[in-house]
Amino acid sequence: MRARIWLSGAAVALTAGCAAEAPVVVPAVDPPPVEVAAASSGGACRLLDFAVIAKHTGGKFDVAAAVDKDDTHTCVVRAERALLPELVLTVTDTSIDTTTFTLDVLPRGAKKVTKLGKIAYRQTLPKTGKTGPAAEVGWLATEGRLVTLRWTCPKGADQAVAEQVAGRLVILAKAVDTRRL
Repeated sequence: MRARIWLSGAAVALTAGCAAEAPVVVPAVDPPPVEVAAASSGGACRLLDFAVIAKHTGGKFDVAAAVDKDDTHTCVVRAERALLPELVLTVTDTSIDTTTFTLDVLPRGAKKVTKLGKIAYRQTLPKTGKTGPAAEVGWLATEGRLVTLRWTCPKGADQAVAEQVAGRLVILAKAVDTRRL
């Protein structure tokens, strides 16, 4: 009996001492960011990969969103904390041939691109009131797809930047052209 009284007294003394101490506060730590592949957004984003985009264009993106409407699949890629630059990939199922592409799709003044699909072009577009200039590459893929890649530069970028980006987009387009939707 004496042992029980002594043990219960010791327990009270120990817990009383603990209650007087300040609680330990562990600072909240944000979980580390999880890298998500552009392809996980589905649609045309399945043709893109953030690392491939960075390798061919130098652009660092980490957010992708896809939209599918009828026979057209679109993917928009951006950096999480910036609206521009923006990369848009559009893929449309089509039955047109190279003659129709030349007459109806090929923009006036665009430069022809070789070794990309059946027929391809690249062009730059002037800045607008809200964006900088844009670079675009469009092509008729061998599987009956009409494809465009458009990079819109941030406001303040000049036309020379868009020209450089257009050259890099051609290289990215060749990598995208080999992938299946």
